[in-house]
Amino acid sequence: MTAALLLAAGIGSRLRPLSDVLPKCLMPICGRPLLGLWLDALAAADIAPIVVNTHHHAALVQAYLARSPHAARLVVTHEVELLGTGGSLAANHEALGENDVLLAHADNLSAFDPRAFIGAFAARPAGSLLTMMTFETDAPETCGIVETDAQGLVRAFHEKVANPPGTRANAAVYMLGAELRALVRQGGPATADFSTGVLPRLLGRMNTWHNETYHRDIGTPKNLFRAQIEYPLAVSPPPAPPDPWFGLMARDNGALARAFTAAVATALA
Repeated sequence: MTAALLLAAGIGSRLRPLSDVLPKCLMPICGRPLLGLWLDALAAADIAPIVVNTHHHAALVQAYLARSPHAARLVVTHEVELLGTGGSLAANHEALGENDVLLAHADNLSAFDPRAFIGAFAARPAGSLLTMMTFETDAPETCGIVETDAQGLVRAFHEKVANPPGTRANAAVYMLGAELRALVRQGGPATADFSTGVLPRLLGRMNTWHNETYHRDIGTPKNLFRAQIEYPLAVSPPPAPPDPWFGLMARDNGALARAFTAAVATALA
Protein backbone atom coordinates (compact mmCIF):
# COMPACT_ATOMS: atom_id res chain seq x y z
CA MET A 1 0.00 0.00 0.00
CA THR A 2 1.11 3.57 -0.68
CA ALA A 3 0.29 6.57 1.50
CA ALA A 4 0.68 10.22 0.55
CA LEU A 5 1.69 13.42 2.28
CA LEU A 6 0.37 16.53 0.52
CA LEU A 7 2.15 19.65 1.73
CA ALA A 8 -0.53 22.34 1.67
CA ALA A 9 0.63 24.64 4.46
CA GLY A 10 2.68 27.22 2.55
CA ILE A 11 2.09 30.96 2.88
CA GLY A 12 2.40 31.72 -0.84
CA SER A 13 4.06 35.12 -0.49
CA ARG A 14 4.81 35.33 -4.24
CA LEU A 15 1.09 34.94 -4.98
CA ARG A 16 -0.01 38.00 -3.04
CA PRO A 17 -2.57 39.57 -3.16
CA LEU A 18 -4.32 36.33 -4.22
CA SER A 19 -2.88 34.35 -1.31
CA ASP A 20 -4.13 36.98 1.12
CA VAL A 21 -7.59 35.59 0.33
CA LEU A 22 -6.99 31.91 -0.52
CA PRO A 23 -4.10 29.51 0.20
CA LYS A 24 -2.09 28.32 -2.79
CA CYS A 25 -3.60 24.85 -2.57
CA LEU A 26 -7.11 26.25 -3.14
CA MET A 27 -6.24 28.40 -6.15
CA PRO A 28 -8.64 27.62 -9.02
CA ILE A 29 -7.41 25.71 -12.07
CA CYS A 30 -10.05 25.78 -14.81
CA GLY A 31 -12.79 25.97 -12.20
CA ARG A 32 -11.36 23.36 -9.78
CA PRO A 33 -9.16 24.05 -6.75
CA LEU A 34 -5.65 22.68 -7.11
CA LEU A 35 -5.99 20.52 -3.99
CA GLY A 36 -9.10 18.87 -5.45
CA LEU A 37 -7.15 17.83 -8.55
CA TRP A 38 -4.47 16.25 -6.36
CA LEU A 39 -7.02 14.36 -4.28
CA ASP A 40 -8.82 13.05 -7.37
CA ALA A 41 -5.56 11.73 -8.86
CA LEU A 42 -4.34 10.06 -5.66
CA ALA A 43 -7.71 8.54 -4.82
CA ALA A 44 -8.03 7.14 -8.35
CA ALA A 45 -4.74 5.32 -7.74
CA ASP A 46 -6.13 3.92 -4.45
CA ILE A 47 -3.59 5.79 -2.33
CA ALA A 48 -4.49 5.97 1.36
CA PRO A 49 -4.16 7.47 3.81
CA ILE A 50 -3.65 10.91 2.28
CA VAL A 51 -2.22 13.21 4.95
CA VAL A 52 -2.68 16.94 4.31
CA ASN A 53 -0.88 19.51 6.47
CA THR A 54 -2.29 22.99 7.05
CA HIS A 55 -1.05 26.36 8.30
CA HIS A 56 -1.91 29.38 6.12
CA HIS A 57 -5.71 29.86 5.87
CA ALA A 58 -5.97 26.57 7.75
CA ALA A 59 -9.68 26.95 8.49
CA LEU A 60 -10.49 27.28 4.78
CA VAL A 61 -8.42 24.23 3.87
CA GLN A 62 -10.00 22.19 6.66
CA ALA A 63 -13.51 23.27 5.60
CA TYR A 64 -12.77 22.25 2.01
CA LEU A 65 -11.37 18.87 3.02
CA ALA A 66 -14.32 18.15 5.31
CA ARG A 67 -16.61 18.55 2.28
CA SER A 68 -14.40 16.48 -0.05
CA PRO A 69 -15.78 13.27 -1.57
CA HIS A 70 -12.43 11.76 -0.53
CA ALA A 71 -12.76 12.76 3.14
CA ALA A 72 -12.80 9.16 4.36
CA ARG A 73 -9.21 8.59 3.24
CA LEU A 74 -7.87 11.92 4.54
CA VAL A 75 -5.89 12.78 7.67
CA VAL A 76 -5.63 16.53 8.28
CA THR A 77 -2.86 17.90 10.50
CA HIS A 78 -2.13 21.47 11.56
CA GLU A 79 1.29 23.11 11.91
CA VAL A 80 1.29 26.07 14.28
CA GLU A 81 4.75 26.83 12.91
CA LEU A 82 5.87 25.56 9.51
CA LEU A 83 8.01 22.45 9.92
CA GLY A 84 9.55 22.22 6.45
CA THR A 85 9.26 19.25 4.10
CA GLY A 86 11.35 16.87 6.18
CA GLY A 87 9.87 18.12 9.43
CA SER A 88 6.33 17.48 8.18
CA LEU A 89 7.31 14.01 7.02
CA ALA A 90 8.75 13.17 10.43
CA ALA A 91 5.86 14.72 12.37
CA ASN A 92 3.30 12.62 10.46
CA HIS A 93 5.15 9.31 10.76
CA GLU A 94 2.38 7.56 12.71
CA ALA A 95 -0.40 8.80 10.42
CA LEU A 96 1.50 7.53 7.36
CA GLY A 97 2.04 4.12 8.92
CA GLU A 98 4.72 1.80 7.57
CA ASN A 99 3.77 2.49 3.95
CA ASP A 100 5.86 3.80 1.12
CA VAL A 101 5.00 7.49 0.79
CA LEU A 102 4.27 9.74 -2.17
CA LEU A 103 5.41 13.15 -0.93
CA ALA A 104 4.26 16.19 -2.91
CA HIS A 105 4.03 19.94 -2.66
CA ALA A 106 0.33 20.41 -3.30
CA ASP A 107 0.84 23.97 -4.56
CA ASN A 108 2.29 22.59 -7.80
CA LEU A 109 0.00 21.68 -10.68
CA SER A 110 1.07 18.26 -11.91
CA ALA A 111 -0.70 15.91 -14.32
CA PHE A 112 0.75 12.39 -14.16
CA ASP A 113 -0.08 8.74 -13.57
CA PRO A 114 0.56 8.01 -9.86
CA ARG A 115 0.62 4.26 -10.50
CA ALA A 116 3.43 4.66 -13.04
CA PHE A 117 5.36 6.84 -10.60
CA ILE A 118 4.92 4.28 -7.82
CA GLY A 119 6.06 1.59 -10.27
CA ALA A 120 9.25 3.51 -11.01
CA PHE A 121 10.03 3.53 -7.30
CA ALA A 122 9.35 -0.20 -7.02
CA ALA A 123 11.73 -0.83 -9.95
CA ARG A 124 14.44 1.57 -8.74
CA PRO A 125 18.10 0.53 -8.93
CA ALA A 126 19.58 -1.24 -5.92
CA GLY A 127 20.68 1.26 -3.27
CA SER A 128 18.32 4.00 -4.42
CA LEU A 129 16.35 5.49 -1.52
CA LEU A 130 14.13 7.95 -3.34
CA THR A 131 12.46 8.43 -6.71
CA MET A 132 12.22 12.05 -7.85
CA MET A 133 9.77 13.30 -10.45
CA THR A 134 11.39 15.58 -13.03
CA PHE A 135 10.00 17.88 -15.71
CA GLU A 136 11.24 20.25 -18.39
CA THR A 137 11.19 23.83 -17.14
CA ASP A 138 11.08 27.09 -19.08
CA ALA A 139 12.64 28.94 -16.12
CA PRO A 140 15.63 26.81 -15.02
CA GLU A 141 17.12 29.52 -12.82
CA THR A 142 14.07 29.29 -10.52
CA CYS A 143 14.20 25.49 -10.09
CA GLY A 144 16.42 22.73 -8.82
CA ILE A 145 18.11 21.43 -11.99
CA VAL A 146 19.28 17.81 -11.98
CA GLU A 147 21.97 15.97 -13.92
CA THR A 148 21.45 12.23 -14.29
CA ASP A 149 23.49 9.27 -15.46
CA ALA A 150 22.50 6.50 -17.88
CA GLN A 151 20.51 4.73 -15.13
CA GLY A 152 18.53 7.88 -14.38
CA LEU A 153 20.30 8.38 -11.04
CA VAL A 154 20.87 11.97 -9.95
CA ARG A 155 24.58 12.77 -9.99
CA ALA A 156 24.42 16.56 -9.54
CA PHE A 157 21.86 19.03 -8.26
CA HIS A 158 21.80 22.79 -8.87
CA GLU A 159 19.28 24.57 -6.64
CA LYS A 160 18.10 27.91 -8.12
CA VAL A 161 21.40 29.06 -9.60
CA ALA A 162 22.06 31.37 -12.54
CA ASN A 163 22.72 29.60 -15.86
CA PRO A 164 22.28 26.01 -14.65
CA PRO A 165 23.43 23.18 -16.96
CA GLY A 166 20.10 22.12 -18.41
CA THR A 167 16.34 22.38 -18.09
CA ARG A 168 15.42 19.07 -16.44
CA ALA A 169 14.12 20.09 -13.03
CA ASN A 170 13.03 18.61 -9.74
CA ALA A 171 9.20 18.65 -9.61
CA ALA A 172 9.16 18.38 -5.78
CA VAL A 173 7.17 15.14 -6.01
CA TYR A 174 8.89 12.09 -4.50
CA MET A 175 8.44 8.44 -3.62
CA LEU A 176 10.30 7.15 -0.58
CA GLY A 177 10.28 4.16 1.68
CA ALA A 178 10.98 3.20 5.28
CA GLU A 179 14.77 3.59 5.15
CA LEU A 180 14.74 7.22 4.03
CA ARG A 181 11.83 8.07 6.32
CA ALA A 182 13.92 6.80 9.25
CA LEU A 183 16.94 8.85 8.16
CA VAL A 184 14.80 12.00 8.00
CA ARG A 185 13.40 11.41 11.48
CA GLN A 186 16.88 10.80 12.89
CA GLY A 187 18.24 13.91 11.17
CA GLY A 188 16.02 16.31 13.10
CA PRO A 189 16.26 20.01 12.13
CA ALA A 190 19.14 19.28 9.72
CA THR A 191 16.74 17.46 7.39
CA ALA A 192 13.77 19.84 7.71
CA ASP A 193 14.50 21.38 4.30
CA PHE A 194 14.48 18.64 1.67
CA SER A 195 16.31 20.62 -1.02
CA THR A 196 19.29 21.51 1.20
CA GLY A 197 19.23 18.96 4.02
CA VAL A 198 18.23 15.72 2.29
CA LEU A 199 18.69 15.72 -1.49
CA PRO A 200 22.41 16.66 -1.48
CA ARG A 201 23.07 13.62 0.73
CA LEU A 202 21.39 11.30 -1.77
CA LEU A 203 23.45 11.93 -4.91
CA GLY A 204 23.83 8.59 -6.64
CA ARG A 205 21.00 7.15 -4.52
CA MET A 206 18.00 8.88 -6.18
CA ASN A 207 16.48 7.64 -9.39
CA THR A 208 14.20 9.80 -11.52
CA TRP A 209 10.87 9.49 -13.29
CA HIS A 210 10.13 12.09 -15.93
CA ASN A 211 6.71 13.73 -16.15
CA GLU A 212 5.97 13.91 -19.87
CA THR A 213 2.46 15.36 -19.47
CA TYR A 214 2.36 18.61 -17.51
CA HIS A 215 3.90 20.25 -14.45
CA ARG A 216 4.01 23.89 -13.35
CA ASP A 217 4.67 25.76 -10.13
CA ILE A 218 1.65 28.09 -9.88
CA GLY A 219 3.30 30.15 -7.15
CA THR A 220 3.07 33.50 -8.96
CA PRO A 221 0.03 35.23 -10.49
CA LYS A 222 1.67 34.99 -13.93
CA ASN A 223 2.14 31.23 -13.67
CA LEU A 224 -1.32 30.72 -12.21
CA PHE A 225 -2.91 32.58 -15.10
CA ARG A 226 -0.76 30.70 -17.64
CA ALA A 227 -1.92 27.40 -16.19
CA GLN A 228 -5.55 28.22 -17.01
CA ILE A 229 -4.62 28.01 -20.73
CA GLU A 230 -1.89 25.35 -20.63
CA TYR A 231 -3.47 22.74 -18.39
CA PRO A 232 -6.62 21.91 -20.39
CA LEU A 233 -4.59 21.82 -23.61
CA ALA A 234 -2.08 19.42 -22.05
CA VAL A 235 -4.48 16.99 -20.40
CA SER A 236 -7.90 17.39 -22.10
CA PRO A 237 -9.68 17.04 -18.73
CA PRO A 238 -13.19 15.58 -18.59
CA PRO A 239 -16.07 17.79 -17.45
CA ALA A 240 -15.47 18.81 -13.85
CA PRO A 241 -17.71 17.24 -11.21
CA PRO A 242 -19.38 19.51 -8.64
CA ASP A 243 -16.71 20.72 -6.21
CA PRO A 244 -17.16 21.88 -2.59
CA TRP A 245 -14.89 24.85 -3.39
CA PHE A 246 -17.87 26.66 -4.87
CA GLY A 247 -19.82 26.26 -1.64
CA LEU A 248 -16.96 27.82 0.29
CA MET A 249 -16.78 30.73 -2.12
CA ALA A 250 -20.55 31.32 -1.98
CA ARG A 251 -21.08 31.25 1.78
CA ASP A 252 -21.76 34.51 3.67
CA ASN A 253 -23.49 35.83 0.57
CA GLY A 254 -20.39 35.30 -1.57
CA ALA A 255 -18.00 37.33 0.58
CA LEU A 256 -14.99 35.10 -0.20
CA ALA A 257 -15.76 35.07 -3.92
CA ARG A 258 -15.95 38.87 -3.98
CA ALA A 259 -12.68 39.18 -2.06
CA PHE A 260 -10.91 36.82 -4.43
CA THR A 261 -12.28 38.58 -7.50
CA ALA A 262 -10.98 41.89 -6.15
CA ALA A 263 -7.55 40.31 -5.51
CA VAL A 264 -7.44 39.02 -9.10
CA ALA A 265 -8.23 42.52 -10.39
CA THR A 266 -5.41 43.94 -8.28
CA ALA A 267 -2.95 41.29 -9.52
CA LEU A 268 -3.86 42.05 -13.14
CA ALA A 269 -3.66 45.83 -12.76
